[in-house]
Amino acid sequence: MARVIVVGTGIAGLITAYRASAHHEVVLVTKAELAESNTKYAQGGIAAVLFPDDTVASHVSDTMIAGAGLCERDAVEVLCSEGPLRVKELIALGVEFDRIANGELARGHEAAHSSRRVIHAGGDATGLAIEVALLRAVRALAVETYAYTFMRDLVTETGADGKPRVTGIDVIAPDGRSRVIDGDIVVIASGGAGQLYKHTTNPFVTTGDGVAAAYRAGAALADVEFFQFHPTSLAVPGNPLVSEAVRGEGATLLDEHGKRFMFDVHPDGELAPRDVVARGIARAMEKQGGRPIMLDATALGSEFLAARFPGISAVCEQHGFDWGTEPIPVTPAAHYWMGGIRTDISGRTSVSGLYAVGEASRPGVHGANRLASNSLLESLVFAWRAADALNEPQRAIEVDALEPQFEITGKESFTRDQLRELMWSHVGLERDATRLEEAAAILASWRSENDTVEGAENANLLDLARLVVVAALRRKESRGAHERTDFPETREELAFSTRWAAVNVAGDFIPAEDQAETAHR
Repeated sequence: MARVIVVGTGIAGLITAYRASAHHEVVLVTKAELAESNTKYAQGGIAAVLFPDDTVASHVSDTMIAGAGLCERDAVEVLCSEGPLRVKELIALGVEFDRIANGELARGHEAAHSSRRVIHAGGDATGLAIEVALLRAVRALAVETYAYTFMRDLVTETGADGKPRVTGIDVIAPDGRSRVIDGDIVVIASGGAGQLYKHTTNPFVTTGDGVAAAYRAGAALADVEFFQFHPTSLAVPGNPLVSEAVRGEGATLLDEHGKRFMFDVHPDGELAPRDVVARGIARAMEKQGGRPIMLDATALGSEFLAARFPGISAVCEQHGFDWGTEPIPVTPAAHYWMGGIRTDISGRTSVSGLYAVGEASRPGVHGANRLASNSLLESLVFAWRAADALNEPQRAIEVDALEPQFEITGKESFTRDQLRELMWSHVGLERDATRLEEAAAILASWRSENDTVEGAENANLLDLARLVVVAALRRKESRGAHERTDFPETREELAFSTRWAAVNVAGDFIPAEDQAETAHR
């Protein structure tokens, strides 16, 4: 029996804790209340092959196409083939997905899916339903929990092989004091880093803490240049998400002249891949002086919208919009980070004793652009696999990685708002060398303190912002969510993932021409 520390209480962390508790002593740590996570706010649903008119092969194909050449097929096949069983296990744990009159699961359609395979709960409250059910299941187990406990860093020791091994986490406790929680294994399930950007659909907790800590401990990261911007957030402070499922039900996008413009951008119109729709909206907004695009769901009717999307309906009403009778203003916002801690399909990282699952990880299923509603599925499938892998002999994966070179002066203090504004304006939906280099210089001049939770979060965001910029500068092409206006073409010879590590733990980086891992599938 090992002592397993799980950091994060979204779907990935809770599944890991639930599954691992059968064989191990589990310690669950989160920096806010137990129920606070990105999962809680997930609207659209979870994609899985649960219907006779759908196939695993089709789901695999859709995922690979959306990923723009960077998905790893073995990981995608695991995701799509194991997904249906894992969803059924969610149902067994008490998640009440919506059903139609005959008792069958209700299903919606979302962009880039060739089949209606997205199931949902509470209309547009899928994540909340999952969070509630899993918290109930975990609370029934002998799991040690620490809420309002911030993981500042991983604690490591050097093994006999000269490589680091994780032995616990350094935390800031609720009373503001530092302490160490010892463990044999640490599982990072702390989510992404949406707070890097001025406009984001992510909650305040998404400051990339686990990814940054893993990076500082020597773990390899991958695909950090790929940040997905959701096409439609409500254009009000806080950018509440307006699910892609709304467009899947038939809502359209209109410019200020009332023109439906997305078919001029892509033959699939509003249901083109997310990166395409987000950039289409951004460019349309630019043409009209930055004013929001309008999402027109009036054809669906107020009664349908209230029943199918009760959460969004409530948010619209809160902000003075009656979206059943009038279009609502929307704008893109940072939503999901395809990059993260490089793992295998069982959550293992390049550091012994360290695992990663959920948005904090990068097992290879999303590539350069995540397929809609695959995120909850990824967390579910790979957290389950990681929990089972904890029963096996511990080993790190071998990863060749670049060590980024930062010329850091670090003399100037900064605010989080300054960082988020900089990332939005210089490292957002569209990028070019001039703005990226300017961002790199500014980020290099900033310094941070980590004595407080807020200071440590800012330090994490700064570390990750620098890495995103370095990776974005290196990828001299446009691919998926990474759009370089100075390199608008996709280059076949760059169809591989770049890995980064603070310490090059696995030797020399493999040149592009030798990286067959993801280049040809």
